Amino acid sequence: MSRVRPGYVAGLVALLLLPFAIRLLFASAEKYYLHLAIQILLWAFIYTGWSLMGRFGLTSLGHGAFTGIGAYVTLLLWNFAGLTPLLGIPIAVGLATVLGILVGYPCFRLRITGHYFALMTLAMTEFVRLCIVGLRDWTGGSLGTQPKRYGDGISLYAVQFEPDRTLAYFVALALWLFGLWVWVRVDRSMDRYALDAAAQDEDAAASVGIDVTREKLKITATSAAMCALGGAMFGQYQMYIGPDTIAGLGVSINMVFAVIAGGMWVMLGPTFGAFFTQMLAEGLRVAIQGSATLKSLLGASALALDTAVYGLLLILFIIYMPKGILGTLAEHRARRRRDRLR
Repeated sequence: MSRVRPGYVAGLVALLLLPFAIRLLFASAEKYYLHLAIQILLWAFIYTGWSLMGRFGLTSLGHGAFTGIGAYVTLLLWNFAGLTPLLGIPIAVGLATVLGILVGYPCFRLRITGHYFALMTLAMTEFVRLCIVGLRDWTGGSLGTQPKRYGDGISLYAVQFEPDRTLAYFVALALWLFGLWVWVRVDRSMDRYALDAAAQDEDAAASVGIDVTREKLKITATSAAMCALGGAMFGQYQMYIGPDTIAGLGVSINMVFAVIAGGMWVMLGPTFGAFFTQMLAEGLRVAIQGSATLKSLLGASALALDTAVYGLLLILFIIYMPKGILGTLAEHRARRRRDRLR
């Protein structure tokens, strides 16, 4: 039985107490800071789902399709069929998982890897986005849509908790912890070694009895399901979804950047990436709103400034820090430990 690290326990206690500390220290801006914390936890869960594939060389640019399906299928079943999200979310997760398998099976069977696989997933997310835009009578098209409110907005039956952000925070925290649990289970399983071997050399892996296609499909299904679940919960929290906010290419690119920035091979790397990207986006938004000079220079393009910065930073991280911030720190710490033991 593995020993629980004291640092993890202290971190969990701090997260449990965070809403109360925010209420005590920032009473006038409590909802704002809680909103940031909830956003970070929800995206951290989604990014952790993406990293399950990314760490094994399966670079997907299409996971925005899974978050979009999770959010939109849940909302459509609620708005037009009256089906509670308690049932709609599992259906949406199942559909996203099926899509992941349908796209992944021919790719893995025909050994479509690398940039060709990335392009296939890119086409998938664009197809889903265009379907959302085209079905505007149900989805609201490019303008997005909202789930119907139930009662006063706090309901387990409707999975709505907009007025109570403290409750929403603990739901997001539970979801994030579940994501870490899945990451650890995969990391400690035999599938991890099989996927590592397949990522290095598929022929060599197959020669020792590894069913490469099956292993890749298993991790793809798990990753798709997690992202769909995260997308559904994000939509229920925001009470608004749009193709560009939950299902577009930008969402997929943000996943890639955040995980690479935080550290793809470290359990908390995607979480740190979520914190980094959310703080960066919020910092840029505040800087632009507070600067008349930036507004006049950038104009409408100021809205896409964070995406441009993400692209530039992604290039820099890939070149100079390919293991991400936490991955590089962990490597540096391990090197220092080895030097001390010599």
